Amino acid sequence: MSGNFNTIDDFDLEDKTVLVRIDVNSPVDPGTGIILDDTRLKLHANTIRELAKKGARVVILAHQSRPGKNDFTTLSQHADALSDILNMRVKYVDSLFSTSAKQAIKDLKDHEILLLENVRFFSEESLSRSPEEQANTMLVKELSPLIDYFVNDAFAAAHRSQASLVGFTVNTPSAAGRVMEKELTVIQDALDNVQHPCVFLLGGMKPDDSIDVMENVLSNGTADSILTTGIVANIVLWAAGVDIGQVNRDFIASRGYEDMVDKSKDLLERFGDKIKYPIDIAIDGDGERVDIDSGEIPNESIFDIGVKTIDFYANEIRNAKTIFANGPAGVFEDPKFAMGTEDLVNAIANSNGFSLIGGGHIAAATAGLGCEDLMSHVSSGGGACISMLAGKKLAAVEALKKSKD
Repeated sequence: MSGNFNTIDDFDLEDKTVLVRIDVNSPVDPGTGIILDDTRLKLHANTIRELAKKGARVVILAHQSRPGKNDFTTLSQHADALSDILNMRVKYVDSLFSTSAKQAIKDLKDHEILLLENVRFFSEESLSRSPEEQANTMLVKELSPLIDYFVNDAFAAAHRSQASLVGFTVNTPSAAGRVMEKELTVIQDALDNVQHPCVFLLGGMKPDDSIDVMENVLSNGTADSILTTGIVANIVLWAAGVDIGQVNRDFIASRGYEDMVDKSKDLLERFGDKIKYPIDIAIDGDGERVDIDSGEIPNESIFDIGVKTIDFYANEIRNAKTIFANGPAGVFEDPKFAMGTEDLVNAIANSNGFSLIGGGHIAAATAGLGCEDLMSHVSSGGGACISMLAGKKLAAVEALKKSKD
């Protein structure tokens, strides 16, 4: 797939100023504000190190959270953490295109690294617009004259059409970084060369994305079986005529997902038993986990798939040659309801098939169980990965392709 866009290998970077967009959005302790997990920083370190070693003057753009959230903060400690990981000093300036920021870029020497401020402090970054429109933002117009190349390594944000992700590609020679290149190559190759039987495990709290994936992979013949969990499963149960209780129907409606029920009914009619849903579920009974058959669900919130479903799904996974997983099976943060997610992650880890974990919470659960190295690929980007699985184009990738043309 890398033939569709430039990579770092396509440019001579020595004595050049390279602006690289990464995604180091990290969990932060709400009390101390300290970064709790440096996984994404380590992930992008390879790209940054390579650029610096090749003689580039490296300028980094990144974001942390978004306005209005408690973890929306400066990137000062990200610079310190990157310095430790790289064993190279990462300079930091607390602005994006102020006089001091532009002077800091001009003062860089070959092999040196500078991290600019949280790009989401710039209000226009929140707007989704075409690359041509984003090229006219202050961020792009102010920084473009100071750089020779733009490298996009932020796969986790590649589905967004924001200024720092697509704007520079219009007027600056652009390339994919190593994280972006690997993610796109591995995921696309997996989709293009599926071995059957192929199973998709779809759960979590974003059913619209998962149901788009379901429709895409069943329609094009990629998937032989869809195993539903989480709110996705609750919607499919409802669509199949199962009484999931008013409290669960109200929850689905409150999240704006009621229209997904009709879409799921259509998919069930078209693809029948290729779509699997829980034969039992778990609720909270006086502080204890209680497993109940799906035909007898009381008017209580569903927190996990049941043990019978876990066994059924695990058997499907064991017999699969390709497994794509996105979203946890239930409220896995609560030990009482972690069983579904943990057991299915372990089943995937111990399977003989190719396994792709689609980022986000399912990736966090995989890491928490120490199963990362047992998976064929754990994606760094939940939203971007699921967009690819749904057959959607990624705005930042399309911008890279157009830049090459």
